[in-house]
Amino acid sequence: MSKHRRARREKRRVTPVALVTAREAPLAAEAVEATEEVDETSDAVAEAVRRTSTGLLSASVLMAAGTLVSRLSGFVRSALIFAAIGASLNADIFTGANTIPNALYVLLAGGVFNVVLVPQLVRAMKNDSDGGEAYAQRIITLGLLVLGISTVVLVIAAPLLVRVVFDSRLFDPGNEDALSSAYALMRYCLPQIFFYGAFVLVGQILNSRGRFGPMMWAPIVNNLISCAILVTYIVLYGESNGSGGFTGPQELLLGVGSTIGIAAQALVLLPYLRAAGFHYRPRFDFRGVGLGHTLKLGAWTLGFILVNQVMFVVITRIGTSAGLLAITDGNPDPAGTTVYASAFLITQVPHGVITVSLVTATMPLISRLAAEGDLRQVRNEVQNNIRSVLALLAPIAVAVFALSGPLGTVVGSWGSMEGNTETISTTIAAFAPAIIFFSLHYMSLRGFYALEDTRTPFFIQIVLATVNIGLAVTLASQVEPSAIAPTLAVAYGGAYLVGSLLSITVLSTRIGPVLDVPSLVYLLRLVAACVVTMAVMLMLSAFLLEPLGLDSVGKIDALLALVGVGGIGAGVYLALAWLLRIREVTAVVRTVLRR
Repeated sequence: MSKHRRARREKRRVTPVALVTAREAPLAAEAVEATEEVDETSDAVAEAVRRTSTGLLSASVLMAAGTLVSRLSGFVRSALIFAAIGASLNADIFTGANTIPNALYVLLAGGVFNVVLVPQLVRAMKNDSDGGEAYAQRIITLGLLVLGISTVVLVIAAPLLVRVVFDSRLFDPGNEDALSSAYALMRYCLPQIFFYGAFVLVGQILNSRGRFGPMMWAPIVNNLISCAILVTYIVLYGESNGSGGFTGPQELLLGVGSTIGIAAQALVLLPYLRAAGFHYRPRFDFRGVGLGHTLKLGAWTLGFILVNQVMFVVITRIGTSAGLLAITDGNPDPAGTTVYASAFLITQVPHGVITVSLVTATMPLISRLAAEGDLRQVRNEVQNNIRSVLALLAPIAVAVFALSGPLGTVVGSWGSMEGNTETISTTIAAFAPAIIFFSLHYMSLRGFYALEDTRTPFFIQIVLATVNIGLAVTLASQVEPSAIAPTLAVAYGGAYLVGSLLSITVLSTRIGPVLDVPSLVYLLRLVAACVVTMAVMLMLSAFLLEPLGLDSVGKIDALLALVGVGGIGAGVYLALAWLLRIREVTAVVRTVLRR
């Protein structure tokens, strides 16, 4: 063993760092050591290291709190959409037009910004004499240029995008008004691409400097503005659930209002950027400073995102077909894009609050370990992330499945959708398994990205997308319009089951077995706790809610069911976690109580 490595290990042993477990102490010591070697006067880097050393789980709790509040405000927004425009063709047109900008941003640059940029920023902070500030300035300048030019081109190409995204039946005679609204809303919403990109660029620079909170709290601003827009719509135009398109003023209010919300979400981050010690000035000297390496890594990520967006377009087209088929068949209760998106939002809350928060906090540390070639510690970090996330996500998935009925009522039983939420509830239940599989896949891919391997995730995603599209097309063709959204949710879960198993298997060949014997024993204990918890919740639903009449369509009844059965289920799971020594749960509980 080299003298340098032995000294570094000794430093790991004695560094006093107040973290959740001892495994983070070596990371803090190495981060401080690396920072001192590069630039002892770099305040921004020192601040990032200091913040990292205060504890990964504490940082995750801060981010999780912001994400939770953001998602709750997103629930209010979803409820207002159902109240204002229902779940028929009009709602699907607005949802599609308002969702496409995010998908296109991800296609253009999101993969590079989200998964390649943080490791590169960390390396620049470690290796550059200015703590990576010039590198970050070039990244922002280049990113904003690409986003601005792309946004202008795509706004001009809006009619073509409508043809790509929406089902071909929208262009049939008799749907002219709905088609006109699709064109208008697409043009009004596409400028969101620029502001999504600016938000993530600034947010990731903050993350790389240890400022995790602002990026998680900023979306609340967007949701509040969106809620205000929808309330204004209800006041001015009332509630509807139609299929004949919107008027010009309605299109302007919904489309431009949604874009203003995304712009505000990006702008609120700017004061935090200055507070983090970063001062932006445009730099156009892009050559010879390492951007080529970043863009090379991003090329495979772009392919990954392209595969994802093909999958997204196919699913969106199938979803919008529900409302159009309902018009043809006279079906009054289609379940298409809006129902699918709302149920997806609900089931993504645990992922956003738990998985994204924890991975965002640990990604810089895993990247440092990978840069030093310490693959054993990389594997330990990945394993610990998976254990911690599953300890919280698995019981939530159980609760979502068991309480899908009340959840659907609370979210969807508003306005014209009052008392008509069976399809929403069914879709939520169908999404429940995907809560686990999606997060497993997400965490596994971050292991590849820390290793600067963007090629392998691309090929894994091809397999996943093929399974998703194949299942969606096959299953959706066999069901009524009212069952399309639940069917798409089942296809989604099946695809991510395959994707998570494949990504974990391939990652294990790179860093060692991710699911080793101790991990499998842990999973058995976790499954046992979840099975008992699910049995208790289902029995409570069957033998308590129905006799008391709390399984009805009323929102108050649904809230009582969520609080009552959900609270008892949480208590049962916590007790089982203590009995079965699932320490990840008790560690999180202690940290949350302290915070």
